[in-house]
Amino acid sequence: MPTFSGKKQVNLCLLLGLMLWLATARALDITVAAYSNGPAMQAFIDSLTVARPQDRVRFIATHELPSSAQMNHDSRLILIGPQLLDWRQRSVQGPPTIVLQVSRVQARKILDKREPPGIILLWSDPPLARQLNLIREALPHGQRIGVLYGNDSGFLVNELRQAASDHGLQINAQFWPNSNDTRPLHRVLDHSDVLFGLDDAQLYNSSTIKTLLLSSYGRRIPLIGPTAAFIRAGSLASTYSNQEDWLKSINQLLDRDPLSWPASIYPESFQIMRNLQVGRSLGISLGDKHALVNRLQHLEITP
Repeated sequence: MPTFSGKKQVNLCLLLGLMLWLATARALDITVAAYSNGPAMQAFIDSLTVARPQDRVRFIATHELPSSAQMNHDSRLILIGPQLLDWRQRSVQGPPTIVLQVSRVQARKILDKREPPGIILLWSDPPLARQLNLIREALPHGQRIGVLYGNDSGFLVNELRQAASDHGLQINAQFWPNSNDTRPLHRVLDHSDVLFGLDDAQLYNSSTIKTLLLSSYGRRIPLIGPTAAFIRAGSLASTYSNQEDWLKSINQLLDRDPLSWPASIYPESFQIMRNLQVGRSLGISLGDKHALVNRLQHLEITP
């Protein structure tokens, strides 16, 4: 019969064994899939592995993916890009899935208005309201906001109107179905103080970037957004989320029961990218970007 000390040792061993079992039971198998595995992807995998030391993280190339229905439903799947969203949404079965680097316009083309169960989209494009707050803070006199939209992005205009009306801003929207016809662009610039760039590749792409920037800045009308490429080329500023911001959101989701996941979210944390040279040429001072981020975060908490 064990002594009192022996009983304590037995209990301690049982407790340690239980803790080890619970840690093992909570460990997740996380599979990340993408079409390429370059340096950026490897950096993402490494960061996720460091952030989830209790879990098993692996990368798998797209051509090696089994059907989602054949995958372990207790695992977690992280997919990169719209093509893999299209692949995943074709199956009603499959593990809980987080999809990255998909914009709302891209998802609308693939899903229409559907919200397939078991899939959450972590949007790549900035929230409309966050971009409007950026305009309010950086361009307080920009009350008339011009918006170009195409066949795929028209659904965003009503949301933008609602968000703008809450702050007394006017949305001047113009349908631009053919980028070779610049008349809609000039019409929207005729009645706008700032041009709001929607993340719609039909409108904002390498073929249109020169026309958009020369036309808007020829009238001294700044362009806000839509992507980092446009900021570098001559857009004034935009909010965006980087890899660290995405990882924060992914970690929070992986720690939750997938049954509680919403259909989509934006990363809560974000950064601001600015083109200071464009700001100086337009006479616009954007101030300290960290202070600007703090102000925008405060507006999202107390609009």
